[in-house]
Parts: sequence; C-alpha cells; structure tokens
Amino acid sequence: MNKLFLVEDDKAIAKNLILLLRAEGYGVVHGATQKEAIALLATAQFDLALVDLSLPDGNGFAVYTEVKEMQKIPVIFLTASGDEASVVTGLNMGAEDYIIKPFRPRELIARIKAALRKSGRSAAVFQIGDLQMDTGSGIVKKDGREVFLSPLEYRLLLLFFNHPQMIMTREQLLDELWDAAGEFVNDNTLTVYIKRLREKIETDPAEPQIIFDCAGIGVSVGRLPCCEIKRCGSFACGCC
Repeated sequence: MNKLFLVEDDKAIAKNLILLLRAEGYGVVHGATQKEAIALLATAQFDLALVDLSLPDGNGFAVYTEVKEMQKIPVIFLTASGDEASVVTGLNMGAEDYIIKPFRPRELIARIKAALRKSGRSAAVFQIGDLQMDTGSGIVKKDGREVFLSPLEYRLLLLFFNHPQMIMTREQLLDELWDAAGEFVNDNTLTVYIKRLREKIETDPAEPQIIFDCAGIGVSVGRLPCCEIKRCGSFACGCC
C-alpha cells in the first residue's frame, strides 16, 4: 500500500481527501500546519506528498523543502489560487505536479498515480486465493481471467482488501462508499453490491471463500482468527 502525506489546513477538505484516498487504497497521514507537517516527516516514510501552498503558520514551499531534504519523494501542490507565479515557483523548485482547488476527485487520483509511476513507487497488488487486484492498472483477475467490476464494486473490493482479516461493520462500509463515490448508498444498496461482487469473484457464491459475513457485526475478507470469531459472537459466519 502506498502511503501518502497530506498537508492541508482546511478541515473539511482534509476530511474528504482522506476518505477519498483511503477508499482508493492509499494509506494517509495528515498534518494541518507547517510545524506539524515537518514533525510528522520524521515519524514515517512516505511515497508521495500532497501539500497545500497556503498554511496558517507558513507556506507549502517551506514544507516542500523539508520533504525533499528528509525523504526525496514526489510532491504535488494543492492551491486555491490560479496565480501563475506560485505555480511556476512550485514547478521550478522541482514539484512533480500541481492541482487547483476545487479539483475533480478522479483527476487528483490520476495525477497521484502518474507521479507514483514516474517515481518508480508502484501501486499495490492484492491477492487472496486465485483472486488478484492490481490498483496500478485497476484490473481485477480471477484464475488469470479479468473480472469486470462496476466503479462501486471495485471500491468495495478495495475496501475489503485494505482491511484483511478484519471485520468491517456495515456502517463503516456505508460511510466509506458514500463519501468516496459522492453518491448516496443505503443499506439495501450495499447488500445488493456485496451480492453482485460475490457472484463475480467467488467460485461458489453460496459457499464464499473470500467475502465472509459475520452475523450481526459486519463483513470480512479472508478467514478470521478464532479470537475475532469469538469477539463477534458468531460461529455461523463460516470464517473458521
């Protein structure tokens, strides 16, 4: 999983970006100020940074300098300004890209993927049994043959793969899918999509080996440890 470093002081924008990026399979660490961002750089290794140019205690150019000195990873500037001078300054400093707010989610994801490819930091490939998901190409294969998923089915499967052997409640799934898709997803819709996903990726949907129901709790991908089964209080979910 690629880990992204987000530096954004607007709480609403940061929240929506974190939800979007996590739904796309990225790990995200967020800092809201220049001081916080510089401190966080010493706590983990990242693959790419998204840096807002305008920060309450400084600016994104200073953060960029620290990022390049400490980790040498690609940087994409986020800016609410179309000011040519700021854009040129950022690019001349060596930034991989910039994007002007408000931006389209799909465009941002495409720019992130392009920057990661260019830097040689490839996207993740998930696999369980004969099912493989390549987040770089967006291709899902079962037993070597491509499986065609709708955008929401793809996001749902990606959520499961990002939380292996972990029970995700229906509330968690609904929150993630609604925010990432930008559309309303209710409980009945979620049930339908899980059913459709099973029909496409399970050898026998009636006897699932990938997506398991934990009765009364939620859904998991992969067999759970016995302690998890005991915690959920259900031995009827087929996880062990």
